[in-house]
Amino acid sequence: MQGAEVTGMPGPPDASRLAAPPRRRAGRLMLATLAGLALPATGTTARIRARHTTLTVAAFPAVDVIVRAAIPAWKQRHPEVDIRVVSRQFGDHHTAMTTALSTSSHLPDVMVLEVGYVGRFAQGRGLEDLAAPPFGIAALRERWVPYAYDQATSRRGEVVAVPVDIGPGTLLYRSDLVAAAGVTEAELTASWDSHVAAGGRIRAATGAYLMAHARDMKDIVIRSGIEPGDGLYFDRDSNVLIDTPRFVRAFELAREVRRQRLDARVSAWSNEWTEGFKRGTLATQMSGAWLAGHLSNWLAPDTRGLWRAAQLPEGAYAAYGGSFLAIPRGSPVANKALAWELIRMLTLDRDTQLAAFRAQDAFPAAVDTYGDPFFDEPIEFLGGQPARRLWRDAARQITAVAVHKQDAFASEVIDTELDKVLDRGKDIATALADAQRLLRRRAHR
Repeated sequence: MQGAEVTGMPGPPDASRLAAPPRRRAGRLMLATLAGLALPATGTTARIRARHTTLTVAAFPAVDVIVRAAIPAWKQRHPEVDIRVVSRQFGDHHTAMTTALSTSSHLPDVMVLEVGYVGRFAQGRGLEDLAAPPFGIAALRERWVPYAYDQATSRRGEVVAVPVDIGPGTLLYRSDLVAAAGVTEAELTASWDSHVAAGGRIRAATGAYLMAHARDMKDIVIRSGIEPGDGLYFDRDSNVLIDTPRFVRAFELAREVRRQRLDARVSAWSNEWTEGFKRGTLATQMSGAWLAGHLSNWLAPDTRGLWRAAQLPEGAYAAYGGSFLAIPRGSPVANKALAWELIRMLTLDRDTQLAAFRAQDAFPAAVDTYGDPFFDEPIEFLGGQPARRLWRDAARQITAVAVHKQDAFASEVIDTELDKVLDRGKDIATALADAQRLLRRRAHR
């Protein structure tokens, strides 16, 4: 592992530290903790290492399983340090973490965050800046996929979290339905126009829909052609980017999908969406590589061997999700060095990353795993296709999209306007102009 190794556990502050102001005292204690941990395990340090403590990790499925699976390896390093995993469902977890950060209470030592929440929390000051001393994450930067590292970097240059798994985008398609329509993979992926045209042939030949919802088309197209440093909806100076060719094309393609009745009008994770996979009424799905594992394990296991994976159409590369580990500023100072070591083990230890990949389809963020033979193994669910190679190539091509504090609101506005276009026939230019005007008023709040 590159960088200074952090081992052992800190002791309580002495009387001189208690006399310092709280903020200065916390910073000095953490620096002293790390300095002490670098000493040989003799004398005082040996007594510190012998003291029993517990690190609390707040997580959601299936990262909670990954953390628990890593505990035996952790205990070999630190038999005196237990890991307590507090697991909640995805939404409940992030609600709890939002409350914990806003109130500075019930904070874990390590907090798991989905990438969308990393961006939101980065706007505040609730998470440790891992680029600052004593963490020094910049020295390890090259060991993660570049876009994932950038996703956790705020506009202030702070790195507030570390990627543990990523979601390189892929097109999953039913090979039997595509073959029945006489469609080739090249026709599905050459361009967005050819993708829609292929969908028309699939619909006519098999009755299956091209996609779950026309919104899926919009979601991927607006992620194509973004200038470096800009975000989905706002540029680096908070100027609104809605009334632009990127959004015009996304809306036009989504409208064409709806006009040709190529979408099932069902939302992801709904019962209807799941049934569409089971019954073969959905021919394709654009998502993260992790969806192949979900389809195999619980969404539609009886469709084994019928699916294939491809890169996204028109040479697009996009990220769908990803999990990160962060250290709250308000968590116990005495545990921060150990929390940082645990994060490094979970995100950089090759065996830990690969074990999570094999067991949970958690695509690794650590690039030194990418030469492992597991990437070349055939995937039975995908008809023996070695699809991990595709996903590895995609991960290397994805660029980070800057986050903005109004992104969540902007997403709601865009979806509302698209629904008006799809369901009520609203003119696209008018819809985008209305969205642009509304977001301009919110951009600098």
